[in-house]
Formats: sequence, structure tokens, C-alpha cells
Amino acid sequence: MTVPHVEQLDDSTEVKLAVVLSNAWTRRAKLTAEQLQQLADLGLVWAASDEPGNR
Repeated sequence: MTVPHVEQLDDSTEVKLAVVLSNAWTRRAKLTAEQLQQLADLGLVWAASDEPGNR
């Protein structure tokens, strides 16, 4: 996955989208149903699937 986007927060902190998505995917088993649904609503197919390999 290549996601070059970097978000600049109000306090000048940079958040790298690829890192956020990778962490969420890696830790998806620990996410609540609501968190998974929010990710699925954003279009992340793996968040709506029970299959661990579905990226």
C-alpha cells in the first residue's frame, strides 16, 4: 500500500495516513464494531470483512 498523504494538525503535528491505516488494519481484531463500521463507511473493504487477509 502506498499512501503518501500527510495531514498537518493545528498544533503542527504531522499524521501520516499510511501509518494510521496500517495500524488500524494490523489491530483490527481489537477495534470495536463501531470503529470498524466507521472505517467501512469510509470505503475500507477490510473493515467490513471477517477475512483477515482482505486488504
